[in-house]
Amino acid sequence: MGVGREVSISLDGVRDKNIMQLRKLNIALFPVRYNDNYYADALASGEYTKLAYYSDICVGAIACRLEKKDGGAVRVYIMTLGVLAPYRGLGIGTKLLNHVLDLCSKPNISEVYLHVQTNNDEAINFYKKFGFEITETIQNYYTNITPPDCYVLTKQIAPSSTKK
Repeated sequence: MGVGREVSISLDGVRDKNIMQLRKLNIALFPVRYNDNYYADALASGEYTKLAYYSDICVGAIACRLEKKDGGAVRVYIMTLGVLAPYRGLGIGTKLLNHVLDLCSKPNISEVYLHVQTNNDEAINFYKKFGFEITETIQNYYTNITPPDCYVLTKQIAPSSTKK
């Protein structure tokens, strides 16, 4: 790539017409196969699920689920966040995560959380840079991958002051 050449990273919503992009990325990125409920949740989350394009090539995605808590609060569960290996380190994962964290500044969103396999140091360190903390370890969370244990990483969202 030439020096000073601006490469565009763009995000696009996931819809019925491009959900196969998310399916293909997940097959390439993760050792887990996701069922139709996952894709229904991804579609239902609206702006919280995005595909990432690098120079018009789909190279990553974030998929979330919104969960209602008692008292009207909402927490955001990051089901998956992944970028194809050749495109890592270019800010794509950061752009995807920042997009969701920006949305979380809305009133009544109390936290964002996710599960990460305990040996995935790269992912754990990535999330810690954004203020996530390991809040729990779950033994035997995964059924068909080794190690089967995961960490729950959580980021508390400070209540936003109501905007005028």
